[in-house]
Amino acid sequence: MARVRMTTNPLRAAAVALTVVAAVAAGWGGWSRYDAAHDASAAYAQARDDALAAGEQAVQNMNTLDHAKLADGLDSWEDSTTGDLHRQLVDGRDAFVKQIEEARTVSTAKVLSGAVTELDDRAGKAGVMVALRVTVTAPEGEPAVKESRMLGQLTRTSEGWKLSALGQAPVGNTGG
Repeated sequence: MARVRMTTNPLRAAAVALTVVAAVAAGWGGWSRYDAAHDASAAYAQARDDALAAGEQAVQNMNTLDHAKLADGLDSWEDSTTGDLHRQLVDGRDAFVKQIEEARTVSTAKVLSGAVTELDDRAGKAGVMVALRVTVTAPEGEPAVKESRMLGQLTRTSEGWKLSALGQAPVGNTGG
């Protein structure tokens, strides 16, 4: 009987092993990406981030107004709002224009920080708290700088998240 001698080419064995490892890594990477893209918590986190960004921008818009560019500023207010808040702004616009033109003030707001306080993604409702630094400059005198916290309610519309309510957050000790 003749003996058959099998020799293994080490280069070929290494190439096969690397190919198998690469295929496994590619499969695992593809599955991980698919799983992450379809993860409910990732979608919820994105909705939260979207609501926060829109809320911060809307609150900043609502605290920024220049008497010299009044129409643009009030348009920005209206573009940032929906529901009853939007109707109040539209209905009171003429009276507000008179007040600002007489006062001739410029207010600019800068967001210091913000947080989503509640989020119901299915209902399209969210709450935000935004800390601001607002600078109001009158025609005469030094600019007045004030820091405040605002609470906003957001409603998701076909155009994205918009403010549906806005008010001052309580400050100080609320304990008895």
